[in-house]
Amino acid sequence: MASTAAAQAQQPGQIDLSALKTKQHGAWSSGDYAIVGTTLQIVGEELCETLDLRAGQKVLDVAAGNGNVTLAAARRWCDVMSTDYVPSLLERGRARAAAEGLSVQFKEADAEALGFGDATFDVVVSTFGVMFTPDQDRAAAELLRVCKSGGKIGLANWTPDGFIGQLFKTLGKYLPPPAGAKSPALWGTQARITEMFGTSAASIKTEKRHFTFRYRSPLHFLDVFRNYYGPTLKAFAALDETNQRRLADDILTLIGSMNRAEDGTMVLPSEYLEIVIVKR
Repeated sequence: MASTAAAQAQQPGQIDLSALKTKQHGAWSSGDYAIVGTTLQIVGEELCETLDLRAGQKVLDVAAGNGNVTLAAARRWCDVMSTDYVPSLLERGRARAAAEGLSVQFKEADAEALGFGDATFDVVVSTFGVMFTPDQDRAAAELLRVCKSGGKIGLANWTPDGFIGQLFKTLGKYLPPPAGAKSPALWGTQARITEMFGTSAASIKTEKRHFTFRYRSPLHFLDVFRNYYGPTLKAFAALDETNQRRLADDILTLIGSMNRAEDGTMVLPSEYLEIVIVKR
């Protein structure tokens, strides 16, 4: 896995982005994100419709996980390259594409150093993926670099105030992020998107949407995320038994405050920002 962050000279007081990347890679490589990722498929489908994809377009899925946007674009007869820095997730995406008879290319790649030529793709996409890169500005620059002039960048990013944004704040109470680390949820704000992409964009359109988490119960959600969703799994593993119980209680309290089901199940809308950037 290529990592340009490691080559950067670290100044006093600066966050060690290389160390953070290694830690995050370990988190996303643990558990089985595909168990959660598969439930998010509708987000990829909706993003492809918003992008108005056309058959034959060259599409790059960055931090693709197990391939939600990858599959959605391939179903629309696009020429899709699916990338992630976790090989096991690419394998899950490859299996899904094979099961549907879809033609997709898969390549291990770091979102901060994609390894493709300038202006290679008509459309560059990422759902709940590139937002977790340690070096946000470098990742944004890479998305712009590989996109053609007049091409589109389509993103779906959790917002700070939505359920997943609040879940990460809850995790941060027990395991604070390194000083100076930018919150991934900033990618779910109009201001940060404009800051990263504005000077290179002909237009930026954003819309707040909701993905609804549907689980058998709040405890079922907690069990799935505790065992399969890397950041939550790692958070619980780092805590002693007392704090594990407290964290579990806090997560269940958060769910209780937002769950709209009244039959014992979990039906919980989580806000995200859908973004379409047209590159100059």
